[in-house]
Amino acid sequence: MEYEGTRYRGWQFQSNVRTIQGELFKSVRKVFQTETFEFYGSGRTDAGVHAIMQIAHLDVQTMLAPEVIRMKLNDGLPHDISIIEVERTTNRFHARHDAVARSYIYQLSRRRTALGKRFVWWIKDTLDAGAMRSAAQAFVGMGDFQSFTAADPAEQSTKVLIDACTVEEAGDLILIRITGSHFIWKMVRQIVGVLVEVGRGTLQPSHVRKFFQKKSDEPAKLTAPPSGLFLERVYYKGEQRSLSIAPVLPVLSKQDLGIGNRLNKIKKGKRYEKQQA
Repeated sequence: MEYEGTRYRGWQFQSNVRTIQGELFKSVRKVFQTETFEFYGSGRTDAGVHAIMQIAHLDVQTMLAPEVIRMKLNDGLPHDISIIEVERTTNRFHARHDAVARSYIYQLSRRRTALGKRFVWWIKDTLDAGAMRSAAQAFVGMGDFQSFTAADPAEQSTKVLIDACTVEEAGDLILIRITGSHFIWKMVRQIVGVLVEVGRGTLQPSHVRKFFQKKSDEPAKLTAPPSGLFLERVYYKGEQRSLSIAPVLPVLSKQDLGIGNRLNKIKKGKRYEKQQA
């Protein structure tokens, strides 16, 4: 499924607020006319975070075909949550426990964008993507991300295996993709916040490794907003990892739009009109 998380307080069901899982529960109850079902996602996304391809499993008794289930569930969902595909699986499959890796994409915009405000973090300062790319390598491997989470280490392990952390440029976007075994609360957004400070030049790439040597509250102060973050993919055993990276919503540069050339042509045209006059 895919969803825009702007209007929701995250994935996890909460009784007094609107969540992605809560909306799905409502639709499941309406379609199957039952309270007897299990519904689990591959992982929780925070408030305001989006998903390109979230995976969930639904355990329910029904004679409906998968495609009929998809259409009926979508009919009961709001416009910003959409189930892309439904298929049968074994009763041993678990969306979260069977997942071996997840990937997130964060979109940073180098310019103000009227169309993409809800899907990017606009950075007014000039960012050095090369420095960010260099600093990103400090996150790869098994590490203790205690400095990069608001989770309580006494209740949850802060050790996470990061397979890849890449920084790419696309038009006026800088894309950060992080692939790992799992992620803890606010971890991705705090990594992005630190990389942005490296890009600004206020933090040296070599300083990033110090956050792994000793617990620091600095990354928490730099937490990126949720608007630019997308759960990109959930991987299961035997699935090939994606190497290519593309914007979820492109933010084209002036060069891509050909604005500079148009202005030059307009100026030349005006000079020609004056000469003719």
